[in-house]
Parts: sequence; C-alpha cells; structure tokens
Amino acid sequence: MWSAVQAGQVDQTGGAVFTVFLRGQRIGSETVTVTQPSGGWVVSATGRTGPPLDFSFDKFIARYGTDWQIRSLEVSGQMRGQGLLLNTDFRDGTATSDVVQAGKQARLTHTVSADTVALPNNFYAAYEVLALRLHTAQAGSSLPIYVAPQAEVRATVTRITPRRMETSTAKYELRQFDVTFANPSGPLQVEIWVDARGRLARVAIPVASLTVVRDDLSGVMSRLDSFSHPRDETAFIPANGFSLASTFTRPEGIAKPPVVILVSGSGPQDRDETVFGIPILGQVAGRLSDAGFFVVRYDKRGVGQSGGRIESTSIEAYAEDLRGVVNWVRRRKDVDTDRVAVVGHSEGGSVALLVGGQMRGQVRALGLLAAPGQTGREITLMQQRRALDKLNEPEASKQEKIALQTRIMDAVVSGTGWESVPPELRRQADSTWFRSWLLFDPAQVVGRTNQPILLLQGSLDTQVPPDQADRLEVLANARRGGASAVTRKVVVPGVNHLLVPARTGEVEEYASLPVKTVSPEITDALISWLKEVLPAKR
Repeated sequence: MWSAVQAGQVDQTGGAVFTVFLRGQRIGSETVTVTQPSGGWVVSATGRTGPPLDFSFDKFIARYGTDWQIRSLEVSGQMRGQGLLLNTDFRDGTATSDVVQAGKQARLTHTVSADTVALPNNFYAAYEVLALRLHTAQAGSSLPIYVAPQAEVRATVTRITPRRMETSTAKYELRQFDVTFANPSGPLQVEIWVDARGRLARVAIPVASLTVVRDDLSGVMSRLDSFSHPRDETAFIPANGFSLASTFTRPEGIAKPPVVILVSGSGPQDRDETVFGIPILGQVAGRLSDAGFFVVRYDKRGVGQSGGRIESTSIEAYAEDLRGVVNWVRRRKDVDTDRVAVVGHSEGGSVALLVGGQMRGQVRALGLLAAPGQTGREITLMQQRRALDKLNEPEASKQEKIALQTRIMDAVVSGTGWESVPPELRRQADSTWFRSWLLFDPAQVVGRTNQPILLLQGSLDTQVPPDQADRLEVLANARRGGASAVTRKVVVPGVNHLLVPARTGEVEEYASLPVKTVSPEITDALISWLKEVLPAKR
C-alpha cells in the first residue's frame, strides 16, 4: 500500500498555479490547492481553458484518506458552453458516478482498485496525486488510474529522467516520468515532471501538443537546463529592445577558434531545442565544441530567459535576432571573427538562409539540418496530406479537410475570406508567424547567398523529407559564386527529423524512441564540413 510515509513525510500541502499551452501558445490556467484536513487529504482547483478546448470549471474537489486512497470526486463546470456535473463515490472497490452533461443524466458504475488515482480528462489538478505516487516509483512499475467516469486503466512508468530548471533566483531539481496509459483507444504517452517535494511541476501530452507548466517554472526568466557541458557559459545578447539568453561553449586549448551559431526549429524552442526529451542543439553544441569550435546557442525570443514576445514574431524577426547574435560574436576579441558559420535546424535553416543573404561578408558558411526546400504553404499541405493518409476516412472527407486548410492559408495571406473559416481555427491560424511561414520561399532566398552550404538530412525524416534537400541542392547549385558557393548534400540512413536513430521516422514514435542521442553520423558530417569551409589561418 502506498502511503505518505513512502514519500518521506515531506509537507506536500500548498497552492500552485498552472498555465496551459497548446502548440506553444497560452490558452488557459488552473489554480490548485492541496490541503490536509483532519482524516485525509483534499485536492481542489478552479480553471479555464480557451478554444479549441473551451472548458471551464468552478469546482474540482478530490478527497483522499490519510493513506491517499480515493474517497470522492466532485466536479462542476462547462464544456463548449454545455454544463457538466460529476459526483463520484468510491467505496468497497466500486466507483459510482452521477453525471450530468449537456442536460443528460446518467449513473455509471465501475470496479476499481483500492489504490486507484482519480484522473478525469482536462483536470490537471488530478495529476498532483499521480505526481505523489510517481515520486517513489521505479521504471517499469505500474499503477491503476480511474479516468472518471469512463474506466480504470493501467499506467506504466517507461523511463525516469533527471531534469533541472533554473530561474533568475533559484534552481529546481526535477524528475521526468515518461508514463504510458493503456487506454482502450490505444496507448497514450504522457510526460509528468515531479519536484523534490513530490509536487507536480509539469505535464506534457506530446501527441496533443499540450503542455501544462507550474507558473514558477514557466515565466520568462525560467529555462530547462536539459543539457550542459563543462565549458558552458551564459550571456545575454542585446536584441531589438530586449536580450536573448544564450549559452556559449568554448573549445579547449584554442586561442581564437572559429565560431558556429546554432539556430533552433519552429515553435517556442529553448537554446537546447529540447524535443521529446532530446536536447538536439545542446548535444550538437557539445560535440562541436569538443571538435574545436566556439559554439553559441540561444533561447528564441519570448522563450526561456529571452525577452521579446512570441505572439508577434515572424521568420524575418527571428532573422533579425540572429543578426544580433552574429554582431555580438564579431565584437568579441577571443574568437576568429573571419570564421563564423550559422547552422540551423528545420525552420532554423530558413532563418539561416535569410541571414546568409543579408550578411554575406560576416557569415562564412551555412549549415542546413533538415531544412525545407519549398514554400511554407507547400510544406504545410504536404504534411497535412501525409497525416490524412494515415486516417481511415473516406476520400471525400480528406478532400474537405484539405480544402479547409487551403481556405485558411488563403485568408492568412490575404487577410480576407475568414467568414468561411470556423472562429476557433482562425484564432489558431491568424498569426504573424504563420503568414511569414506560408510566404517564405527558399527559391527567392538561396540565390542571395554566396556561402558554401551543407545540406544535412536524415533518410527517415517524415516532417521535412529528404526530397527537400534535393530541391535545396538544385537551388544552391544554380548560384554564381564559384568555389565559395559550393554545395554539399549528406543524407544519413536511419535518422529522423530529430536527428536521432529511428525505426520509421514517424512523429508518433518520437515519444517512445529508445535512443535519445543525436546520431554521431550527423555531427561527424557537420564537423568534417565545418573544418573544410572554416580552415585555420596559416
């Protein structure tokens, strides 16, 4: 039987506020309180989450005994404008739920385990109890979860990873529990982060692009320390009215080394570009530094410890930030300012191309890792078609969705035609960044560059397939620049978009990848090329 004794008798009471993010955008919050009245524990909360979930509640109360055995659950709120009431009583191995939803009443009864955790969908306060259970769990252990009021399932801990986050005033030692829920509809992968007290710090559901983060860990001055190198140093680089928080890593024993600036991909990426637990650029930076390069990586504007606002950004704005990093590097006295390369991953490759064309005299080489070779509009449609091909739907239904996506993109670019688009989809799509992405055309940008270009790609990349590198190769080879504009393409077998070994390369397998390390073949190819295009002075 699990008990508070196993948790070390640490005081687990107190309040917390969590922010809900969907695809990196803030869509809601939840205020949670854990108390210990006489005879047990109570987890209570209120919250609201906007479209597309459109969910609010004024009551969430889960009552547990002193040994954290569930006794009752009370919920009242609204889902998409429809009322929701749930009262569940747990007694003698049975969960009896009275439900009122959209005016319809029902009573449901399920057999549950004595130590089950009540975890209704969309109520993140419920994860506080799961965090306490996981606090003393080991990899491979499992526990019962009652997805109220539907059914009890098993949750299995597949991996435990130490994490560290830091703010301007404190550092947090955390653990990430990768948990697989054996739902009837199929396994669901969830990341649950727990602090040293056993309190919930973060929940992420990668397949839904949903992240819930405790407010003391989600502010502008917070960052995940997902990767560190012994020679890492921190700097705040001046940008347009704010600073970019960065880490630079010096090589050992080189007086004035060449410089590599790393640019992360799409979304709210930190300096390490941590995706599904893989610090992609953090790992690349460490290997480049060990190979003799001065490496800079930075939090994107509005992310981690960087200033600026992510809501109004664009590819051009990211290029402006990168130019600031190049200028900061070129003012340093401890590096070779004549040997500066920019290496971008995914969308970061597009940003690198823009800056390469704008700073031909300051940037000597461009490395494009899994970068798109078509317009953002074409890439978006390609990715949607691929996702639809996996669904068991009539072809007519798929064509309707493609037609809707086309109308959305037309409206984003022109600013007109929104009347044919559902309001909740407009709220997601009508952004400065998405417009800049749709309009970005590598064919117009590559021709303005004159640097040597490396096109480095994984053969199993399904997000930006290898044919994108083929397109970029044709564009780059059409430039007039002689030997200085030489292009090299390298496709590494068995590697996906995250630059790690994979089985299929599909996004659905990211969460369960057994290897969380960037392929050495990727970094070896990058290092070899950089040494050729940034040779030491004689």
